[in-house]
Amino acid sequence: MLELQEIAQSLQSGKAQETMDLINQALAENYAVEDILKHGLIAGMTAVEQRYRRNEIFIPEVLITARALNMGIRLLKPILDACEAAQKGTVVIGTVKGDIQEIEKNLIAVMMRGMGLRVIDLGAAVTSERFIAAAERENAQIIACTAALTTTMPHMKTLVQAVITAKLREQVKIMVSGAPVTERYCEVIGADLYAPDAVSAAEMAQAYCNAVESRSAPPQSNRQSSK
Repeated sequence: MLELQEIAQSLQSGKAQETMDLINQALAENYAVEDILKHGLIAGMTAVEQRYRRNEIFIPEVLITARALNMGIRLLKPILDACEAAQKGTVVIGTVKGDIQEIEKNLIAVMMRGMGLRVIDLGAAVTSERFIAAAERENAQIIACTAALTTTMPHMKTLVQAVITAKLREQVKIMVSGAPVTERYCEVIGADLYAPDAVSAAEMAQAYCNAVESRSAPPQSNRQSSK
């Protein structure tokens, strides 16, 4: 029987076709898509990201791995899309203005979809105005923004202020993440949620959206119908 770690190892080696074959095998063995994502694709890409931060590998190797990741995601996409009917929360996600590094953002988006959330991916270098317009249009519960550079982090603070100005602060929570971002920075700029990694981001988003759903659900009547 397949071990999901094999998918992670294949992904780290950038072997796209082998990774897809292993994903198909995992599906045939009835592994949950969430587990394939978490323990296979996400685990593998997280390891690559950590090696990149330690300067053990460089951009070309990361891009090769990202290609294998994207092929794996496309393979799982029909199953993820089929889960959308049961989704109970919407997240708008993107990298902040000036930041074009999408690897972490893509990991978070994939993991959130695997957790059953509806994800509106705005891509890279997203302005505050676009985040807000999408959140309003899609009735989102969360805006998730990532930054890979210290020079683009200030745009997270700009986004928080823009959400306040748009009078959406009570309707939408702001999640921040990225290599240079810290929990302290989240607190300083007035954001709501800090995600140190993709798994944490998805789990926090799912928990918050479930809580919102529970609060908005109509109370059940205890009265018995008369005969």
